[in-house]
Amino acid sequence: MPPRFGCETARTRALRVDGLGLHLLEWGAPGRPALCFLHGGAAHAHWFDLVAPAFAERFHVVSLDQRGHGESQWAEPPAYATEDFAGDLVGVMDALGWERMTVVGHSMGGHNAMAFAAWHPDRVSRLVIVDSRPTIPSERLDRMHARGRRAPRLHPDPDSAARAFRLLPRETVAAPELLTHLARAGFVARGGGWVYRFDPACNGSRRPVDAWPLLGRIVAPTLIVRGELSPVLPRDLAERMQAAIPTATLVEIPGAYHHLVLDDPAAFVQALDAFLFATA
Repeated sequence: MPPRFGCETARTRALRVDGLGLHLLEWGAPGRPALCFLHGGAAHAHWFDLVAPAFAERFHVVSLDQRGHGESQWAEPPAYATEDFAGDLVGVMDALGWERMTVVGHSMGGHNAMAFAAWHPDRVSRLVIVDSRPTIPSERLDRMHARGRRAPRLHPDPDSAARAFRLLPRETVAAPELLTHLARAGFVARGGGWVYRFDPACNGSRRPVDAWPLLGRIVAPTLIVRGELSPVLPRDLAERMQAAIPTATLVEIPGAYHHLVLDDPAAFVQALDAFLFATA
């Protein structure tokens, strides 16, 4: 039987980019067109474990643990501006020998991807923005900064850590076994217990740019994907983004919330595949 999760067939790779250790999952053969997946805030590379392998026969695929997340290094002193995340992408591409790539970003990853596509148009062949908005409302950013000042929660064992795992926002129709998989991939033994693989300072010192002025500079063919029930990217906001990006199309995943790559990975794969085929 085929493996249930894509990480079972992935190659793991560690890179150093400007002195920072970055971890990624890798599928497919070098030399093929490049495809990079970027998770959201407080997530990790395994978010795409039911998505990335679908493209391994045609692309050189990576799912990156962005700085401060997953198995990638925490930035010290904290450096979690959009410019920092975008700089890492340049370094990853150079390390992999990629001149251009299709970049697919969910939530925070989508914000980083849209800024990267505007700042480095020569490095992006296609852009996919997954339930992500150009700006973070000030009250939400204030809550993130407050969360970042709290110490990480310590769990006594892996099972209790997995049971405590919750998405944010919490609404989801994802399969319970997928959520358990993400939880188990997201915790590590540290400090006498089990903690989530996430630097609290990534929230505490997060400095996202206002990407609205950048959208008109995006020249790559762009797909915007939103969950029908998403509280993060309402349809009217997605339509404003589509109008602001000259090359954008918009697709909605029925019955999905913000974490649509978890809620309906098959529908997301179908939408992404259609976009990649149409823009090949």
